[in-house]
Amino acid sequence: MTADAPLMRHTEANPARPLPAAIHDARADLGPIVADMLAIPEAALERDWSWTGGGEADVRYGLYRPYELFERAQTEASRSMGASLRDDTLAAALIAPSGAARWDLHGLLAPLSEAEIDADAGGGEWSIRQTLGHIVNSQRGYGWGTAWWQDQGFALDDPDLPQNQGDAFWADLPDEETTEQQGSLEEIRARLDAIVDLSAERLAGMPEERANRGARWSGFAVPIAFRLGRWSSHLREHTIQIEKALVTLGRTPTEPERLIRLTLAAYGRAEAVVLGQADADAAAGIIRAAVSEARVAIADARGVAEA
Repeated sequence: MTADAPLMRHTEANPARPLPAAIHDARADLGPIVADMLAIPEAALERDWSWTGGGEADVRYGLYRPYELFERAQTEASRSMGASLRDDTLAAALIAPSGAARWDLHGLLAPLSEAEIDADAGGGEWSIRQTLGHIVNSQRGYGWGTAWWQDQGFALDDPDLPQNQGDAFWADLPDEETTEQQGSLEEIRARLDAIVDLSAERLAGMPEERANRGARWSGFAVPIAFRLGRWSSHLREHTIQIEKALVTLGRTPTEPERLIRLTLAAYGRAEAVVLGQADADAAAGIIRAAVSEARVAIADARGVAEA
């Protein structure tokens, strides 16, 4: 069976809304940006950095520059989309915050080592790797399950609203305790991106009538829109769980690491402007340009820090 076949099969009636190519290009530069930020020691933050010349700045400001660029990109991308271009279905509007939540999580994870994600968090709590396996598996389940519900046509108050999809539907769902958490941290993060992106692509274009159809979540009868809104809050819930694990492990972030999280969170808010949107190429181009500028700026600041 094709990976994520249930998600694909039950969303054939929805117009697909893939991420613009410019966003994939922008993401390819985020890794080098993070690597440059991590390479700057705190002791070098007060070194002079000429930036564009003609003024005075320091390396610390160089670390803030990507954050500023991504916040501005969010504003400019939103203005570019505007009311006339934005096809903001209810589904797309509810999915968008999950993009921001996902990148905040990436910002927390980016500085961590393989040993840290495998460390025992104590007190019977999951390791970070186990938590990530659950996050990825749950997001996959939200995508598959929501696709099925919106394809059925049940009203919220339908007395025949099923309790679930049945065991056979979930037979090919990867196991969160093995498949979903295997590999390097980079591979797990890529797995999360892949299922969030695909779920948004297949579900963001659903008509509002479908978003208001009946579904279930944890046994409760809920509109499908509720399930879409859970993507973001579920990511936030387990981001907090990872934060707590890091406290238990005595892991205190450095100043550059804190700025990495702020920077990727700002990028996520910018990307959320185009996530699940139709005709978003121009706005995505704005985000791409900001990431390109950020890469140049932080590479220059790193060069000064290492001189």
